[in-house]
This record gives sequence, structure tokens and C-alpha cells, in this order.
Amino acid sequence: MAAKKIKVIGGGLAGPEAALQAAEAGCEVTLYEMRPHRSTEAHQTSDFAELVCSNSLKSESENSAPWLLKQEMRRAHSFLLAAADASAVPAGHALAVDRTEFSAKVAALIDQHPRITVVREEITRLDENAADTITILASGPLTSPALTSELQRLTGSDHLAFYDSISPIVDASTIDMDKVYFAARWDKGTADYINCPFTKEEYDRFIEALATAEAVPAKEWEQIPNQPSNNQQLTTSNQQLKYFEGCLPIEEIARRGRDTLRFGPMKPAGLTSPKTGRWPYAVVQLRQENLRADSYNLVGFQNHLKYGEQARVLRLIPGLENAKFLRYGQIHRNTYINAPAVLTETLQLKQHPNILIAGQLSGVEGYTESIASGLLAGRYAAALAQGSTPTPAPRIAANGSLTHYITHAAGVEKAKRFDPANITFDLLPPLEEDLRKKIRDKKERHRIQCERALVAWDSWLAVEKQQIIE
Repeated sequence: MAAKKIKVIGGGLAGPEAALQAAEAGCEVTLYEMRPHRSTEAHQTSDFAELVCSNSLKSESENSAPWLLKQEMRRAHSFLLAAADASAVPAGHALAVDRTEFSAKVAALIDQHPRITVVREEITRLDENAADTITILASGPLTSPALTSELQRLTGSDHLAFYDSISPIVDASTIDMDKVYFAARWDKGTADYINCPFTKEEYDRFIEALATAEAVPAKEWEQIPNQPSNNQQLTTSNQQLKYFEGCLPIEEIARRGRDTLRFGPMKPAGLTSPKTGRWPYAVVQLRQENLRADSYNLVGFQNHLKYGEQARVLRLIPGLENAKFLRYGQIHRNTYINAPAVLTETLQLKQHPNILIAGQLSGVEGYTESIASGLLAGRYAAALAQGSTPTPAPRIAANGSLTHYITHAAGVEKAKRFDPANITFDLLPPLEEDLRKKIRDKKERHRIQCERALVAWDSWLAVEKQQIIE
């Protein structure tokens, strides 16, 4: 029997990774992307793997949860993670990339692969009955309205929506370097972050300006779908919008208390100033944006303020008084499915197993997590296309734990609502109770969890490889 063809929808992070994984397994793949014919509210280019928010793929600190996820992906030969490694910029103990270089490397991988065909058009219809095709839907958090409606038709399930934001980027040449200093928190990694230190008076002045800043009025695309009609009209207050806790706008954080920012994105702990020998009262960190180091993004400073207001407020940050902003902060709606109710552990729709969902649309949150989801979806789709039954990633591994969360949160069948998740140790199976009592040190516990995860992951990869050979 001839192998089925694979159709991948979406040119963000999960889609290209899925396409490359499936093609490398010997499948013929068609990758669809609607840009440039139809853009989104957040994308600025039609490039594959455009990083819309920050340029960070999180921590590379050994035995951290993000490190574990990436280590598993490297062992599985993730194409996009290899591209990220090859386009890395200095970022202390984190993996951050030059966005343009990263996208270019991903585009080259896709263009050079003999089994991938790229089609630039919007997909508005999913054929769940196509006997010769496996479809991977990785259209992302800004899935077009037509495709969103089509997915609703197939799942019979309400979508959920949360709001995500984009951090501002500043021209490096306009930073007053006499007022800032380079340092990494707790001296982890290299001192690649620019730190803008605040006194108490400067912080108070910043908070007052932030409190009076005017937000962008809600737009039609910001309305949360499938809500009662009396909820359709959103106000300009950010408190009316549903945010992912890991990407709260700074004005929303500030509403929770005057010192909340000092314990969040403006936390000074571990950032000793060389001028004073002490931690500042608060700090804003700037992370290198590209290999040329001619621009920096404001770490954790996503917001939903009008551009003029951003210029006024952000120039109160010490060192940025005369800053030129190359991009202001923005906000956009992220759409994701009710995965526990509709997805299997191999990312297939329960009612339509020839369709898989990957990336942020499936309920994972974050760049690395989206790529990881695409990696799994591509491998699962390849198995299905070749007439095999895909084997779920091991529960004990980071990849398996992340998938287990999105497919089991709140009790699979009864799930009415669940929130997207980044990879954390909370998602991994805990150590046995007697071992937890014996080992009090959290870092040692995490080391053991990582060690076990990698052993299980390697075994899974070996079984997968053997299935492909057979």
C-alpha cells in the first residue's frame, strides 16, 4: 500500500518542524502558509518561523526544565532547534537568536528538502474524510477566522482564547551606556544583559506614569469567540481581557500592587551594580536582539499601551531617556483548542484521527514548546502515513509530560476549560515519596528527574528508529 501524503498547515514554528520531521522520515509533504496573501495582526513578514514576541528560547541552565526539553529535542534531531543554535546571540544562560538569521536558516532547510513542497495560500477547509492524506494543523494562535470556524465544525468544541503581548525593541546606539551596566542574574552564564537600574524615586515616578498611560482600545479581532453576547463588547481596560500568566502586560502587573513589578520583570535580585556594589531598587533588563548587537528588547516588558504613551513611559527608564524604539509593544489574541476534550496523546483529533494539531493551537505555550509539539506531530504523522501506529512519547520525558498535560488536564472528557502550559518540573512525574524524603535538595531532585527522562527518551527514539527500518 502506498504511503499517504502529509499536509502541514502553518509556517510558524510547529509547522516547519513537523514538515521537516515527516519529510526526513520519507514522506511526501506539502507545507501551506497563507502569508503574504493574508497576514495576521502580529506578524511583520511572510517568513517561516518568524518570532513574533521575544527572541528567547529560554534557559540553557543544566537540569532546568527548559534545558531538558531542548536536550530531548536535540537528541531527536530537531531541525528548528539546530537552526536556533546556529543563529544564537549572547543571552547569558538562555538561548536567544537573531530572528532574521533564524528564519533564513529555517527557510533554507525547507527549500532544500526534496520531499517538501511549499504552497502559499490560505486553507479554509479541512477534509476529514480524505483517505490518502494525513493533515497536521499548526496554524498557530492567530489562525484565520475561516480556518477557526472549520476547526470548530470538526471538534464541536468551544475555543478558548488568551491574550499575548510583544515586548518593545530599542536601538542600541540610543542607550545611554553611562547609566546602565552589563550583568547576568546571579552571575549565571556570561554578562550579556544590559541592566537599567532604578532608585526608589525613579521607580515611583515610572509607576505613576504607567498608571495614567492610555491603553489601545480593543479591536474587533480581540473579541473572545463563543462567549455570550453580553460579553462581546470588550472595554479598553486590560482587566477585561484574559491573559496568559506568563505574558502579562506590565500595566496589568502594576495593577496588582505598587511593588509587583519589582518582584516580576523589574526584579533586581542577583544584579549587583558595579558602581554601588548593591542591588538597585528595581531594574529593567535589555536582551540582545540580533548578531550585530544593534538592537535590544526590553525583557518582560510587553504591554498594550498606545505608541505615544509607550514612548513617554519607557523613556523614564534610566538609560533610555533618548531611546529610539524600533518596535513598540503590542498585544494579540492567541487561540487554542480545548485539547483535553478533543486530542489523543499522539496529537490526533479523537473524532478525526487523520488530523493532528500541533503548536500553540494545541495548548502548549512558548517557542520551544511549539517546536517540540511540531517535532512529535511530524513523527506521529509519518508513522500514520506509513501504515504504523504511532507510539506516544514517554510520560517521564519532558516532551511526553507536556503532551500529557494538554491531553489530560482537568480530566479528559470532562474538561471545560484548561490553560496553556510552558514546560516546568510540575508537569513531570514526581520522584517516589521515599526518595523525595531522602533527597531534600531541589536541584538534586531535578537532576535525577532529568537523568531518568533522557534515558526514557533515548529508549523511545531507539524504538521509533527500529519501526522506520522495519
